[in-house]
Amino acid sequence: MNAIDWQTEEFERHRPHLRAVAYRMLGSLTDADDVVQEAWLRLSRSDATSVENMRGWLTAVVARLSLDELRARKARREDSTDAWLPEPIISHQDGVDPEQEALLADSVGLALLVVLETLAPPERLAFVLHDMFAMPFDEIAPIVGRSPAAARQLASRARRRVRGAAVPDADLERQREVADAFLAAARDGDFDGLVAVLDPNVVLRAHGPAAAGAPAELHGAPAVAERALMFTHLAPFARPALVNGAAGFVVSPEGRAVSVVGVIVKGGKILEVDVIAGPERLRKLDLAILDD
Repeated sequence: MNAIDWQTEEFERHRPHLRAVAYRMLGSLTDADDVVQEAWLRLSRSDATSVENMRGWLTAVVARLSLDELRARKARREDSTDAWLPEPIISHQDGVDPEQEALLADSVGLALLVVLETLAPPERLAFVLHDMFAMPFDEIAPIVGRSPAAARQLASRARRRVRGAAVPDADLERQREVADAFLAAARDGDFDGLVAVLDPNVVLRAHGPAAAGAPAELHGAPAVAERALMFTHLAPFARPALVNGAAGFVVSPEGRAVSVVGVIVKGGKILEVDVIAGPERLRKLDLAILDD
């Protein structure tokens, strides 16, 4: 086996791991795949035959590239008032595709990705690499340009923030029952029915086109129920799906997806609703998996 074949084989062996690292870092499979492809280009231009730990070497490359992308993204959004949501992974309601399992392991739901997005880029990197992938701090330190002790502090600060991320009820069937009750109430224009399945402290986040003047984030069951009633006409076109492994819907009138809705069911009530809409955002999502 020549050096090019060896590099190719090694890279493909680690590709699922690298995509998982990049997705947790960036919350976007599109950006994650771009970063992984760039990592391959860097490997192909390098003499890596002397690398003893190829997985570690590639992970560090992907981490540095992801850190650069996070910093660039932060700069691009400084003047934006639009709420940012991660790009979710859509699956059939009857289960996650085997290819998606590595991406969604460790309960990488929308709620966690939303919280990760609030972290400073070095904090996110330190937390993801250490807490999710068990990379030691002495290997993380050079990536963020800090000492191992400082890298540990970055992860600790991130950990305190991440503890606030909602984790959905483990019973997926129960999640679906609650989500279906929400959808039925929306379809019927039943305000009281909507409030009944919403946690009093529910949060709705929306990205993309919305009603004129409508806020991108709402808090409280009455406000979220009122927003849901604005889209009663779309409820009949909602198809059940898994959104990052949790209950959700893809809304497709006349077979054309117009929005993806993910819900976090906690304690039998909907605690969070994430709505992704708009053709540009939806084009980045792999919705073909839902095709019959």
